[in-house]
Amino acid sequence: MRIQSRMKLKIIKFFKDFLLWSGILRVFTPFNHLFFFLRNFNVLRSWISQANRNNLLINDFYSWKRDYPKRYLLYEAVADHFKLDQKELLYLEFGVASGSSFFWWMKKNTNTNSLFRGFDTFEGLPEDWGGFKKGAMAFDQAQVNDGRAEFIKGIFQDSLYPFLESNKSLLQNKPKIIHMDADLFSSTIFVLSQLYPFLKKGDIIFFDEFNVANHEFLAFKIFTESFYVKLRPVGAVNNFYQTAFIVND
Repeated sequence: MRIQSRMKLKIIKFFKDFLLWSGILRVFTPFNHLFFFLRNFNVLRSWISQANRNNLLINDFYSWKRDYPKRYLLYEAVADHFKLDQKELLYLEFGVASGSSFFWWMKKNTNTNSLFRGFDTFEGLPEDWGGFKKGAMAFDQAQVNDGRAEFIKGIFQDSLYPFLESNKSLLQNKPKIIHMDADLFSSTIFVLSQLYPFLKKGDIIFFDEFNVANHEFLAFKIFTESFYVKLRPVGAVNNFYQTAFIVND
């Protein structure tokens, strides 16, 4: 058996080296993006099949029509179940846009010691995303009259690190709601990896475009597998387009 295994490994190594040398697989280059999407989409579909076996607080799968305001039903279900309306917490949103989600949570949670921080470039996407070009979805920075809240302008790769450095105690001691509406894989994976040291059991993470296979879902998959983080789904709407998780041990 050992001789057969060694022979098999030698054959595999030979073909890998041959393919590297010959470059013959370059004929598939025009289809690279398609293959990448199909692979990630199939993984996403398998993940959804598994998630549907859980008793989620809310789940509309399969729904023929995507209704974006359903996300507020998701927020409501999670907030009510975990009693987040009066709990002292730190709310972090990445991708504020017009601020509708940000203001919803600020209104929902009435604890005077809660803090709300919203991160956004307010200049649109920093790179292309699907059919949206760089700079699309730009919004003026909303005005906020609540002393608990603040918007932090800039690309996440520049703005997040200074915030984390100056708020370590806050991040370690307050329960967190993290709202990921970053759209892009690069933005999502960066934020999750930077927040990793501060994640605690019971923290809630929302994804606003979770079922986009090459972006938020892929970032979620790589993050949880690379950092050994257990995120348990607790609710989803719009066929898992908006999905909520709780951090487990």
